[in-house]
Formats: sequence, structure tokens, C-alpha cells
Amino acid sequence: MDDGFLMEVCVDSVESAVNAERGGAGRIELCAGLVEGGTTPSMGLLQVVKQCVRVPVFVMIRPRGGDFLYSDREVEVMKADIRLAKLHGADGLVFGALTEDGRIDTELCTALLVRKDNEIESCKRSLKLQQEVPCAVPCQSHFIAAKGRIVVVPGGGITERNLQRILEGSAASEFHCSARSARDSGMKFRNPNITMGASFSAPEYSIKVADVAKVRTLNAIAKNIL
Repeated sequence: MDDGFLMEVCVDSVESAVNAERGGAGRIELCAGLVEGGTTPSMGLLQVVKQCVRVPVFVMIRPRGGDFLYSDREVEVMKADIRLAKLHGADGLVFGALTEDGRIDTELCTALLVRKDNEIESCKRSLKLQQEVPCAVPCQSHFIAAKGRIVVVPGGGITERNLQRILEGSAASEFHCSARSARDSGMKFRNPNITMGASFSAPEYSIKVADVAKVRTLNAIAKNIL
């Protein structure tokens, strides 16, 4: 946080990770399936991203889309993914869990955070906090727990149109965004009669990636405020 603030950009591709760093991101949240809010990325994606960027890479640990109430088997998947993410160079982890009544599942979060081998030193728990932590501004938030510190990070729908209001209203020194734009696929052969996945899924020939210009704009806004 040399500039007095830290911008984290969530990405789901190598291209987006490189663009985020070029635009001035201080940290990357690596996911798959951003259309579902982010799920655990492949370890291959993590390895290549780590080769291509120098900023810290935090890995999403989320076995599926949907809510944050997990079964015992899903928890085992999360534990296995944590071990693999650390093995493949993750600088931190992104995860969250709620109880059936919508409160933070502190027991599960603690079990995932504190490993017997003490390999995981820092972790970000990405949660829907409205049940217990009311936000001062209309956006979702998550918090980072790292080496005894807790930092609330505004995120979810942050754009150049609302960042100033959010930072001034929350007094946050970090924020989280995707800063994406759509670009057309280079695919020349296109079959409009067949689609991958459900009919309501994202267009196949339009790819959303982190936009260097958008990242730079958000970076500049934060610099002027913080």
C-alpha cells in the first residue's frame, strides 16, 4: 500500500490478471466463474498467473455457486483446495461460510483459516455481511483477517461512478472491483444454433476481461481521495 490504499481486482483469466497489474492493481483475487460470483480456479490457472504477475494473488475457495451454506463433503473439497492452492503459490485465500440463519459460521471459518501445519498465514473471508455488519454505503463488503488485523474492504459493483462516494462514506483504505469490459472473440466460425451451457449463460463470442483503462481510472480516483 505504497499509495496509501490498495486496489484488489477479481479476475478469472490470465489476460485479466495481466491487465489488472498493468492498470495498477495491488492485489489480484483469482477465481473461476465470475458470472456466479466466483468459484475456485484451476491450479493450472493459478500457476500460469503466478508466472505472469508480480502482485500478490489471493485464490478463491468456493466449491460451487449459490449460497455459502456448505455440506460436509463440500468442506472437504474446500480443505483440499486450500492445500493445493498453497502448494501452487497462492499468497492468500478467499473464502466464506454462513450458517443456515445467515450468520457467519465462525467455527468453519476458523477451521479453514487455522491449519495444523500453520501454512496459511493470511486469509480473506469473502462474506455477505449484512446480517451482522451493516454497511455505511450501498455495496457488499468483505473483510481480510491477516496477522491479527481485520480490514473491511468495500466491493461488489464498484465503478468509476460510485468509487469516490464509497471510499469517502466508508473511510476504507482498500477496495475490490472487477473493472471489466467485453471484447469480441477472435473466433471466425460461429454456430448460433448451438450454445455451451444454458441458454441464459454469457454470450459465447463476447469475452469479459479486466480493462486496463478502467483499472487505471479507478486507481486515479482512489489516489485523489486517499
